[in-house]
Amino acid sequence: MAAVQVAGSLLGGPPRETPREPPLEQGSGFRRLSARLCALRPDDSSSGRTEIHLLFDQLISENYSEGSGVAPEDVSALLVQACRLVPLNQNHLVSKLCQLIHHLLNTLQVIVDEQNLDFLLAYAISAIQQCSSWTHMQILQALAALVYCNGSKCQKALLAVLKKSMFHGLPGLNIEMPTVLYPTPLPQYDGLPPTKPQQSESSSSRPTVNKKKKSKVKPKKIQQGEEEEEEESSGEREVAPVSGSGRRNLHKGDAQCAPSQGGQSLLLAASGAAGKDRVSSPFSPSSWKRVSSSESDYSDAEGGMQSKVRSYQAKVRQGALACFLSTIKSIEKKVLYGYWSAFVPDTPELGSPQSVSLMTLTLKDPSPKTRACALQVLSAILEGSKQFLSVAEDTSDHRRAFTPFSVMVASSIKELHRCLLLALVAESSSQTLTQIIKCLANLVSNSPYNRLKLSLLTKVWNQIKPYIRHKDVNVRVSSLTLLGAIVSTHAPLPEVQLLLQQPCSSGLSNSSSSTPHFSPPDWWKKAPAGPFLEEASVNTPKGSSEPCWLIRLCISIVVLPKEDSCSGSDAGSAGGSTYEPFPMRLEALQVLAHLARGYFSTTQVYLMELGEVICKCLGEADPAVQLHGAKLLEELGSGLIQQYKPDSTIAPDQRVPVALVVMFWTMMLNGPLPRALQNSEHPTLQASACDALSSILPEAFSNLPSDRQILCITMLLGLNDSKNRLVKAATSRALGVYVLFPCLRQDVIFVADTANAILMSLQDKSLNVRAKAAWSLGNLTDTLIVNMETPDPSFQEEFSGLLLLKMLQSAIEASKDKDKVKSNAVRALGNLLHFLQPSHIEKPRFAEIIEEAIQALISTILIEAAMKVRWNACYAVGNVFKNPALPLGTAPWTSQAYNALTSVVTSCKNFKVRIRSAAALSIPGKREHYGSVDQYAQIWNALVTALQKSEDTTDFLEFKYCASLRTQICQALLHLLSVASASDLSCIKETLELNGDMVQSYILQFLKSGTERDDTGAPPSPQERDQMVRTALEHISSVQALAGDTSKRAIMGFLEDILTVYFDSSGSQVALLGLTSR
Repeated sequence: MAAVQVAGSLLGGPPRETPREPPLEQGSGFRRLSARLCALRPDDSSSGRTEIHLLFDQLISENYSEGSGVAPEDVSALLVQACRLVPLNQNHLVSKLCQLIHHLLNTLQVIVDEQNLDFLLAYAISAIQQCSSWTHMQILQALAALVYCNGSKCQKALLAVLKKSMFHGLPGLNIEMPTVLYPTPLPQYDGLPPTKPQQSESSSSRPTVNKKKKSKVKPKKIQQGEEEEEEESSGEREVAPVSGSGRRNLHKGDAQCAPSQGGQSLLLAASGAAGKDRVSSPFSPSSWKRVSSSESDYSDAEGGMQSKVRSYQAKVRQGALACFLSTIKSIEKKVLYGYWSAFVPDTPELGSPQSVSLMTLTLKDPSPKTRACALQVLSAILEGSKQFLSVAEDTSDHRRAFTPFSVMVASSIKELHRCLLLALVAESSSQTLTQIIKCLANLVSNSPYNRLKLSLLTKVWNQIKPYIRHKDVNVRVSSLTLLGAIVSTHAPLPEVQLLLQQPCSSGLSNSSSSTPHFSPPDWWKKAPAGPFLEEASVNTPKGSSEPCWLIRLCISIVVLPKEDSCSGSDAGSAGGSTYEPFPMRLEALQVLAHLARGYFSTTQVYLMELGEVICKCLGEADPAVQLHGAKLLEELGSGLIQQYKPDSTIAPDQRVPVALVVMFWTMMLNGPLPRALQNSEHPTLQASACDALSSILPEAFSNLPSDRQILCITMLLGLNDSKNRLVKAATSRALGVYVLFPCLRQDVIFVADTANAILMSLQDKSLNVRAKAAWSLGNLTDTLIVNMETPDPSFQEEFSGLLLLKMLQSAIEASKDKDKVKSNAVRALGNLLHFLQPSHIEKPRFAEIIEEAIQALISTILIEAAMKVRWNACYAVGNVFKNPALPLGTAPWTSQAYNALTSVVTSCKNFKVRIRSAAALSIPGKREHYGSVDQYAQIWNALVTALQKSEDTTDFLEFKYCASLRTQICQALLHLLSVASASDLSCIKETLELNGDMVQSYILQFLKSGTERDDTGAPPSPQERDQMVRTALEHISSVQALAGDTSKRAIMGFLEDILTVYFDSSGSQVALLGLTSR
């Protein structure tokens, strides 16, 4: 044990923040010692072992300052040589070697190359299999250093040995672990159709559990010795003793940050908080790297040696979990989830032994630190698992010959819910409790509840309610995070909708609560009801008679002073504030934002109350509270806009009345929102306030007082000059929203001012600003098209031609930018070319810019860009074709445009782009627009070829667009027939002789198929479809055929056959009679 204590002291000591003076020649000491080590040969004598010991000690004690001049390959070579010198039967030397591996890799920030990594990993895995158990902690520490940033190269054998070490010394388990774990194929990541699942590795590698040890959780047994360890953990204040920012930051986190925000570290339960809020990480180095008699996790009543052994075994388990966490953080998700069943439980079958998993540690490990470590590893596995879990399908069909993979995943999800809720009830350590709730939040965020049976969320919901009033602030914050995850996952879910309507008192009766009790409807308002609320009570839409307890809870947390009986853990965390701690208030605001986004019908009843909450938040001094208030305002504004969209399914009497929305925004604009917009010290707040201002309902904006309308417009135009890129991007986007408002879009001065502001932002150095400006330019040009279609021509006449020219030039330049900018730049170009009036086109200065703009569109169609870019370019060319003033058919660019579209419709890998190009080809309304006979023939043949290849794709995701593509091609072919001239008939006849049966079958499908909607707009009705064929037939019959040409008769016969077959199948005798009489 003395050797163990020496190892622990070397590994667990504090990091050397201030190294001593380096030698004159950087790295000379390392090279000297390395040369001595490389000169040695394997020697089993006592003197040889002593020399190796001394060399290792000297290498560990050597000063390695930054820029020490030691090459990574030299470090790897030295470690490989050291492994060759140390046989696995020398436990003390193996322990010292592992200390050396950890020390050199961490101190010198070395990531081992793949060739040496294979050798060192094999050595370490063999060591943990063959050496005494007291060396396992050092070996696991060396493994963690080796796999750092190398997780993707470490699988199978490593994961097997880590899994075995995770259960080292765990009472009641008899582990028989295979030496290798094999992954399960994952079709959702491979892009292949699901196949019959092979036997999971877990079925052959599950260790057996001692049958005497029942799986039923016994809370009293689990809690044994927790108080001592919890006290020890709450008193530790240590930083990971690793050098370099990469590894040093691996162990940092902050519980005072809002837990639901992305990028939060899962490695620390709490750090940086004041007083008792501060909780040490279960992966803090002192929790498992040091081993000394003074660090026992248990009382000495059990006997000194037994206590030390149990404490040491717990630290080995923690070390294995830390190493596993290091591995999974750098391993690819599709690789990691192949080993899902090896570490995550599923529902045990009747008569089969229960598998051991991370949940086994969570439920049965006597050490709270180890339980917290296991939960953090499980959280890391669950994070980002949405795609993997999306295949889950809950079914009660037991008649299948095998269990589908989707059912296995669903079973695993249900078992995770069951085990975590068991752990929640049994746990008493606040730190571990926080980790359980965070793990539940990760599980809820990634589970496909729309594919699972009901009740899973109900159980979580009902069990988490009491913890909202827990004495520990971290538990309360994580409980709100979990509730936020429930109301944001796959929203809106009917199950959650019912939960939100539960009585307020359900599950919230905790007398030791620090959260205020609920009162009558104006419980949280200290001042008497103002005019807004008095009028709101009349205009509020009908809602649930039962108030939403979660909304009331969150509002009370945000605005009510905390009670005097709050726990000591809150003291100091809010900086002496009379309100709840900031993390609680911020999390409550986030929950309100989630509710506004996913369950607006429930939230709308509290619209005016939430408006006053927002005003209070925006008026506070803390920027974080202001920011969350602005985010809530944006979500409420977006919810109101969704209600009034043309395709909204909300009944008019269930919508928030426009008059109430006007009151709401008047309260915002008369309150602290303008101050937030002008707060240049906090640009993030300004940007968020701009986003909120852009979420005004257009119908409400037109009813605002004129001075409030002018205030909004003036502030946005002014903020567009901001030097901060966040503010400028948000302002550009807001202007792009406002320019679509019906009450503003015909205001020539406003549209011109907005255009100038957007053109200025298009020149910004920030890609994000340019992307937002390009989107707004696209919206502005949409407004030009809408104005052009109105009977009043005054807007077109008053709009500046010079500004139009500048817009064209800027859009052409933007079309050469990155894809984010390009996609909207080409949209704007198409609209601008459509908007051009004859008076513009006649001017010489426009001729060159028009040619340049069309060439920009053509090149964008043909380049290998993102699908959205090419789709928008095809759409834009279709808009160009709509302008009758342009010389389509005679201009030199005509053939280039058609060639680009025909190339895309026959060969583009993306079917949505093909659909859009076919739609563009069917836009020209006259035969002369299609150019020469050869040009027409090329377009016709390309469309027939595209129809023939409409099912040729290697990407199965494109198959769902096949029918839409054929529909659009059939429409284009019929349109071409309806404008064909006598010279075109021979070409059409030749194609039909070769491919007539194929074309006829697809046109019949087009006539008979349903009216599925695609991205080209509303599909034609059945009557409109057969009318297209009739129109084509009538036109062909009216064409004066050339002498001796039989093409006309052949084409008419082709179309008549189509109509005959179609009407025969539909039983329309009247139509048949009409056809025969002709």
